[in-house]
Order: sequence, then C-alpha cells, then structure tokens
Amino acid sequence: MDQLCIHSTIVTISVLVVHLLLHFCRGQSRLIGSPQPVVAKVGDDVILPCHLEPAVDIGTNMLEWTRSDLNPRYVYVWYAGQDYVNMKNPSYKGRTSLFTDELKRGNISLKLSNVTPADEGKYRCYIPDRNEESVIELVVGAVSSPGISLTGLDKCISGVVLQCESEGWYPEPEVLWLDSEGNVLSAGPTETVRGPDDLYTVSSRVTVDKRHGHRFTCRVQQNIINQTRETHIDVPDDFFKVQSRCSATTVGLAVSLVVCIMLILLLLLVLWKKKNMSKRNLMDEVESKDKNNDNAETELLAEDKKETKQTGRHQAAASWSSSSLLERKLTKTTNELQEEKKKRQEEVKTLENQLKELRENKESVDKKLMETSEELKQTQDELRVKTEEFNKQLQDEKQSGKKREDNLQKELEDKEKKWENQLHDEKQRGKKTEDALKKELEDKNKKKQLKEKLKDLENKNTEVSDDKNELGEEGKKTAEGPGEQ
Repeated sequence: MDQLCIHSTIVTISVLVVHLLLHFCRGQSRLIGSPQPVVAKVGDDVILPCHLEPAVDIGTNMLEWTRSDLNPRYVYVWYAGQDYVNMKNPSYKGRTSLFTDELKRGNISLKLSNVTPADEGKYRCYIPDRNEESVIELVVGAVSSPGISLTGLDKCISGVVLQCESEGWYPEPEVLWLDSEGNVLSAGPTETVRGPDDLYTVSSRVTVDKRHGHRFTCRVQQNIINQTRETHIDVPDDFFKVQSRCSATTVGLAVSLVVCIMLILLLLLVLWKKKNMSKRNLMDEVESKDKNNDNAETELLAEDKKETKQTGRHQAAASWSSSSLLERKLTKTTNELQEEKKKRQEEVKTLENQLKELRENKESVDKKLMETSEELKQTQDELRVKTEEFNKQLQDEKQSGKKREDNLQKELEDKEKKWENQLHDEKQRGKKTEDALKKELEDKNKKKQLKEKLKDLENKNTEVSDDKNELGEEGKKTAEGPGEQ
C-alpha cells in the first residue's frame, strides 16, 4: 500500500514538473500556421497546418479551431484528451480531426474531409492556455473540362455559331474564345447558373467565319485557384461554302424589304397630296364649265337676234328653229355637266369620308396609346411600391436576423464564459489536489526521516547499553581482583 502511494506521489510530482517546464518554455515557443492560402478542390481532403515551434507537448492543453463567420463558430475543440463534438458546428461533424499522435510534438494541424464550397474561409488555430493563435485561409475550388458544339449557321454573315459549356466550377470562372492564331474573339455575354451544390455552370456562344480560320478554342479559367481548362473544335470548309451561297440572297431580301417599305410610305404621301389636289381641281373645273356654258348661251342668243333682224320674218322662223336646236344641245350639255359635277361631288364626299375615317383611326390609336402609357405608368408605380415594400420587409428580416444572431452570440459567449469558469474551477481543484498530494508526500517524507532518526537513536541506545554492560563487567572484575590477592 505504501508503494502504491509512493508511486502515485511520484507521478503527481512528474506532472507538476512537466507543467513547470511548459510554463518555463511558454515564452520560447511560437504558433506557426500557413502564410499562403491553402487551396483545395471540392470533394478532396485537406490539411490546415498549425504547429508550435520549437515543439512542445500540448496533448493536455485545450485546443480550438474556429471560424468567426459561423454560428456556432467552433470547427474542432480538444479538451481533456478528447474531441468535444457537442460544441462543434453541425456542418463539420464527422469531417474534422487532429493528428493525436503528433500533439506531443506540438502539431495541432486540422484535417478536413470531403471539402465543400461552404468550407471556404479563414480558420483560427488557438491555444487558450498559452493565449497563442494563428489564422489560416482556405480557398476552395472546383474545375471541369468544357465541351464545344455547333449550334447553327448565321446566314447574314456566312458564319457558324459555336457554343461552349462547362459545369461544376467554383468560384465562378470566365470563358474565352480563341481563333487559330490564339487571338481572343468577341463573343456574347457568358450565361452563368449556380446549382444547389454551390457549383457554377457557364456557357458562351460565338459566331465565327472563314477569316478566323478553321480551328477554334474554348478556354475556361479561374485565376483565384489558378486553374484553366480548354477544348478545341475544327470547322470544315464546307460549312462556310454553304453559307456563302445563302448570304447574297439574304442580304438582297433585306434590301428589298427596306426599299418596299420606303416605296409604300412614299406612295401614301403622294396619294394624300393627290386627294387634296383632286378636290381643289374638281371644284375649279366645275366652276369653269359653268362659266363657259353661260358665255356660250349668251353668244348664241346675241347671234340669233342679229340674224333675225337681217333676214326678216322667213329667216326668223328658221333661225328660231336653229336656236331651239342649239338650246336643246346646250341643255343636254348642261345636264351632262351637272351629272359630272354631281359625280365629282360624290367622289369628293367619299374622299372626305375616308379622310374622316383616317382621322378617327388616328385618334383611336392615339387614345389607345395614351391608355397603354397610363397603364404602363400605373404598373410602374405599383411595381415601385411593391419593391419598396419588399425592401422594407427585407430590411426588417435583416434586422430581426441580426437580433437573433446577436442573441445567439451572446448566449454562446455566456456558455463559453461558463465553460471557462468551470475549466478554471477544475484547474483550481486540480491544483489544490496537487498541493495536498505534495504536502502529503512531504509529511510522509518527514515521518520517514523521523522513523530513521528514531531507529538511529535506538541503535545508539543499544550501543550505549552494551558499553555500560561491558564497563560494569570490567568494574566488577577490577573490584574482585584485589580481594583475591
């Protein structure tokens, strides 16, 4: 039993010596991370380096790996020789670990398995007992090879339409098109879609013709992770020849369409002017014919009177008969002119009605355009109001989320403070236990020394007793000697 107590005491003293040595070396060690960002691909395993230099055994220390942008922020916590899983962020459970065999050499590097885009960020390696930390940045990337396909033929420029698509990228990459000589081609805007796994799919189209050559390259690159993927396609000369036969016809049709539109507009303008001129000319013509008829009738009557006076009665009858004939002809001509005038008036009336209809149609179109403009304005006002309401709701949600985040952060800080207090209490209790054991060891050592001293005294007393006995015997012999003589 005494041997067990002594062994326990020796172990306790060894622990105290180790603690003293660690305390003595604390000012000499330094926590080292990675000065450059650590790059990892999606789905791979990565190691975030962090170690003490010079090496110190920290297997009994509390170790923390955290990310300040998470809630809870703990990625890994090591305390009392085990992994505290309950404190870990749920997204990292089962994916983080330490090299426990390396802790005695000061290595607290973190292994992160099955990396995802959400793992990207800055990680803090921290030793609370030593108040030392190091920050390591993790950059996550994902790449894939692009594919090119021929999607159509552009008849207007005798060209071929090529499409390049690549999926599974992170962060978002850029797409470049190169011709046979490596020159960058002008392409349309890149279409980007982000999937539920946070990976990007990009696609781009470009129209090329024979002057660009026959070999074309689609290059997808991401400069942050320094990754580039590209693929090539060779376009046969036959595609450009087919296009050359179709190009002239297409251009001719386009020019013909433009010319027809201009001729229609010009014809409408001429017809409108002709209608106005026809109306004025018709009125002038009718007035001129009426005036001519009146003059002709006056001249005929004057000649008739003159002939009647010169020829007498006999000739007067003949002249009267001729005058009647002329009068009938004049009447017929007048009736024809009136009918023509009436016809012209009807045509003018028809043109006026058509012009009136055109004006009404124009007014109707203007009215519909105005109504459409009012509806559009009203829709824009409604959209603006809804946008303002949405922005207000979003702001409220942000404020509410910030309050919840602050409350959770405060609660977490309170728990951390509580855990730190508990840890401090446990350390104090451990220290008291160590002091008690040390005192007990000292008491036992004192008792042992007293026992040894007592044993030495007993041995001395025994020697003194032996000396007394010997002296007594010698004195007795001395006393007996003279009597005998």
